Amino acid sequence: MKTLIANGTVITHAGRMAADVLIDGETDVGIAANGSHGWTADRVIDAGGRYVLPGGVDVHTHMELPFGGTFASDDFESGTRAAAWGGTTTIVDFAMQAIGEPMMDGYETWREKADGNCAIDYGFHMIVSDVNEQTLKEMDILMGEGVTSFKLIMAYPGVLYSNDGQIFMAMQKAAENGITIMIHAENCIEIDVLRDQAIKRGETDPIYHAVTRPPITESEATHRAIAYAELAGCPLYVVHMSAGEAVAEVALARNRGLNVFGETCPQYLYLDWDNLREPGFDGAKYVCSTPVRDREAGHQEALWQALATNDLQVISTDHCPFCMNDHPTLGTQKRLGEGDFTKIPNGLPGVEERMRLIYDGAVTDGRMSLERFVEVCSATPAKMFGMYPKKGTIAVGSDADIVIWNPEVETVMSVDVNHMDVDYTAYEGKTVKGKIELVMSRGRVLIENDTYHGSPGDGDFIARDTNQYLI
Repeated sequence: MKTLIANGTVITHAGRMAADVLIDGETDVGIAANGSHGWTADRVIDAGGRYVLPGGVDVHTHMELPFGGTFASDDFESGTRAAAWGGTTTIVDFAMQAIGEPMMDGYETWREKADGNCAIDYGFHMIVSDVNEQTLKEMDILMGEGVTSFKLIMAYPGVLYSNDGQIFMAMQKAAENGITIMIHAENCIEIDVLRDQAIKRGETDPIYHAVTRPPITESEATHRAIAYAELAGCPLYVVHMSAGEAVAEVALARNRGLNVFGETCPQYLYLDWDNLREPGFDGAKYVCSTPVRDREAGHQEALWQALATNDLQVISTDHCPFCMNDHPTLGTQKRLGEGDFTKIPNGLPGVEERMRLIYDGAVTDGRMSLERFVEVCSATPAKMFGMYPKKGTIAVGSDADIVIWNPEVETVMSVDVNHMDVDYTAYEGKTVKGKIELVMSRGRVLIENDTYHGSPGDGDFIARDTNQYLI
């Protein structure tokens, strides 16, 4: 089946043009100035007055993640369906190794969770929880499966934590075969001391989650991870950055010509300590790690500035939702931490909201161009994790992952209209400019006229190449 998207303005990271897009089956096969070509198609979609964008690429999600005695409330069916509603057509989630078990067991478990259930295309990074000789061998095996990025975590001792020696060994292996090492950079040793001291003082409210994870714990860990990556000679990607001081470490490394990259998320651009101080226990909605930061210290503006200068390259979500109240199958989640902030499951929803939030904050508010918006939300994540130009752009031969965007319509964010399996949004009542009118994944219409037309299993697994964004 051929589909023609006519009369729109095509926006990619490389530029914009008043152009028609011809799709044959699952791929883009023609792009030409509006009305200049004489193409025919089985269906013509009029995109007059609209932007035609590549589908969003979210390279940091956690569907069904076990954490703090519960699980992230979105599974792969609900989470990818919500992503489609938000204009995201590709995710890269995290398979997780359990301590003492082979990595391949974790990978196969996550494949079983995802295969046949996803509405959009998906790939996997691998969380390494137990670095040893067998693990290092399995990194080679997983490379053959198309898993080309591995995450190590400098937090959560006894659960996910890797010590400096383990991190360095994994980086050495990565340098051998082109793997990108992803790092959760926080000094958990300092954090645990500060947390214990706060609890002893009776400081148990959600705000103390952030107070006990001060910016220096992120910047110091970032500096240390960069030093190890430089010595090993591997690419380093620092996830969910929130502190201006930590971003400065990435900028310094990049100025020295190192393959060091950084990611932030909408929550760090929009939320702050005022949210954590909301009355009652509502501040728990915003507990995540790294934490949202104090606005008076300038962290949010530092992140926006770093995105403008390419010191940060990617905006993902770290989508990891936990309900405030009882989930139908998972029970109480965020309220596990009432009276003790250390027991609040870390994470919040966002996979459905990222594209509209960033468009509004970046394009509508004049912080970046349309092209840069597409770059940080689609093109660069696809390049960073070996999916470009199949994903992340509109070009002849690319997958027909397309969003038709009305720039003039305002929408209001609310849990009442969201599709994520969680009972709140961190942005309740926020009005944003821009409405997603149609979402297409590999030529298949998933969203149109505020109606979902997809089904579980529409998405395919993506075996990814290595990092295409190296300096």
